[in-house]
Amino acid sequence: MNDEAVHGAGVRSQELYERACRVIPGGVSSPVRAFRAVGGTPLFIARGAGQYLYDVDGRRYLDVVNSWGALILGHAHPRVLEAMLRACRDGTTFGAPCAAEVKLAERITTSYPGLEQVRFVSSGTEAVMSAIRVARAASGRDLIVKFSGCYHGHADHLLVAAGSGAATFGQPSSAGVPAAFLTATRVLPLDREEPLQALFAAEGERIAAVIIEPVPANHGLLPQRLEFLKSLAETTKRHGALLVFDEVITGFRLARGGVAELTGITPDMATFGKVIGGGMPVGAFGGSHRVMANLAPLGAAYQAGTLSGNPVAMAAGLATLDVLGDGSVWDRLENLGMELEEALAPVLARAPFAIRLVRQGSLFWLSLCEGAAPRHAVTLDPKSLKRFAALFHAMLARGVYLPPSAYEVCFLSASFGSQDIKFLADALKDSLPIAAQVS
Repeated sequence: MNDEAVHGAGVRSQELYERACRVIPGGVSSPVRAFRAVGGTPLFIARGAGQYLYDVDGRRYLDVVNSWGALILGHAHPRVLEAMLRACRDGTTFGAPCAAEVKLAERITTSYPGLEQVRFVSSGTEAVMSAIRVARAASGRDLIVKFSGCYHGHADHLLVAAGSGAATFGQPSSAGVPAAFLTATRVLPLDREEPLQALFAAEGERIAAVIIEPVPANHGLLPQRLEFLKSLAETTKRHGALLVFDEVITGFRLARGGVAELTGITPDMATFGKVIGGGMPVGAFGGSHRVMANLAPLGAAYQAGTLSGNPVAMAAGLATLDVLGDGSVWDRLENLGMELEEALAPVLARAPFAIRLVRQGSLFWLSLCEGAAPRHAVTLDPKSLKRFAALFHAMLARGVYLPPSAYEVCFLSASFGSQDIKFLADALKDSLPIAAQVS
């Protein structure tokens, strides 16, 4: 991929990082970009094209981060760029309704099971934060339930880590979040019916909503049993609580109707981001007419945003969904995923330490957990974390850009081809012995 091996960040990235650290906390605008989990200096990116990233030092990388899943079509897709340029010529923001947001809302609501209305925002965090507010307004209740290992953005009441009990009062997992904010948040373990039933038996009449990533993909890839998800849907319905699917990552990536389509489970509300923005800052949340009627200006639950429904972002999202169109892209991504499994199977079978591929559609995770792939949040031991750091840098030196954290998942894009799968497998084969040297 590169003419010569890459050893750490280049001169320009080093210079930019030093400058950034003087004016941006940690030198980055989002924490995981700082490479703190793997060591070294973060790469500063100059451009992307298809399946490739190019850093400011001119080095090229096969990208399996894809802007954390937003770029299902790859970087700088020509139809998405063309749509954005057309929109820009008419103005970049109006702070008023535009036709494109109506079209995108129509596309989303006709694609996702049970969805009748959506409201656009500018991020997944905003989408989840607003959905929770509407769920509380619709139910007239206060308690929110989330699952350990599911990340729903950085809103105060969702930055919670699980305690020692089956269901606990939340404890803040971030400084600056008052414990009092979390007295109305409960945390449960994933993929376990017993704690779920116990919590609803004790507090079911007070629970406004349960929110879950139906395919958790923020603490490794943790596919849930269909039986567990069905139990969750049945329990919330029986107790009058709303079920919220956080499909910020999985929406329009795994299928047109997300995990709701794949499982046959229709949630009361859903949140979206990433793919529906085509690489622009977009989020959305939605539900039935009855639920969404609680949202201002119709109801008393307030939410607003200057750049919500931004015409350029709406154009990018529409173009992306147009390309996804007939469903052939999802078929192609599934085929690429199966090809990846086949290519990595012999490589991982000969790995000198525990490592396995966990995949669902175009999402995949190199799990360093011992034994079977986990379905609940796990904590990797220090040695595994050091091994991943060594693996990350070895792969980077061979021209593959992995997420800089052992817990983050990878993404295939439609721009990948068989030659890229082979390149990835070869790079991993060469990198595993290097990672094995970690003591």
